[in-house]
Amino acid sequence: MDDHTTQTSGHSDQHEMFRFLPFPFSGDRFPDNLGAVVQRTVLEGREPAREVIHTDANSWMVGDGVNDPNQPDAVVATCIRHVIELNSSVAQLASLPLGQSAFRKNPGEPWVIEPHSWSEE
Repeated sequence: MDDHTTQTSGHSDQHEMFRFLPFPFSGDRFPDNLGAVVQRTVLEGREPAREVIHTDANSWMVGDGVNDPNQPDAVVATCIRHVIELNSSVAQLASLPLGQSAFRKNPGEPWVIEPHSWSEE
């Protein structure tokens, strides 16, 4: 599997996106070209980001915490900077350790960090 891809993600600018970048990030800031799997509801601004996962494999996922991300076309690979443009508090999670998840019930509430485990639902 490639560690990068070119992505437009509905935006007019084309740029290189990387699935894996060395962690921890410089200055505890997400690199602009870091790719993540993001629920479309978050990317389209219909729901806020309520869940951020940094997997043991050093990949990132962002979800709305209410809709099923496993439905067809529910997620897209895009640069995490697009999520931060809509949900600025996600930027504070750039130092989230591998294998950890951050959750919040609603925007403005603090992120709760805990070990990540895949749900058996």
